Amino acid sequence: MLQTKLIQQFLRGHVIAVVGVSRKKDIPANAIFQKFKQADYKVYAINPNTEDIDEIKCYPNINSLPFKPDSVLLAAKPQVSESAVEECISLGIKNVWMHRGIGIGSYSKKADLKCRENGIEAITNGCPMMFVKPVDPFHRIFKWFK
Repeated sequence: MLQTKLIQQFLRGHVIAVVGVSRKKDIPANAIFQKFKQADYKVYAINPNTEDIDEIKCYPNINSLPFKPDSVLLAAKPQVSESAVEECISLGIKNVWMHRGIGIGSYSKKADLKCRENGIEAITNGCPMMFVKPVDPFHRIFKWFK
């Protein structure tokens, strides 16, 4: 079930960090990053293994960003979600979304519990591409099923 109120709150923030942007072209994090960018969000790419991807500056972690983001989208391995949640807690970021399309995605039970223990009601299901307009037909159908 989608957490509609939390999703609306997440999307109201205009500065978003996307954890998991990669040099691999066809991954959810990259598509989500581009979707936010096209929708005029101020979006930052997080990847500790490179300084840039296709002329997009990458930051090694959330702490290294020039601005504190309003929201953090986690679209990497679940273990990465756990360390990113620790950063969100230390920075006081309250809007966290663990991308979860088909399969486990970036969801981590440990990260989810850590969020709840620290006053963060994390979104633990779905994809922002089901909500950021324009929504493509695939994500429109996917949203309907969720």
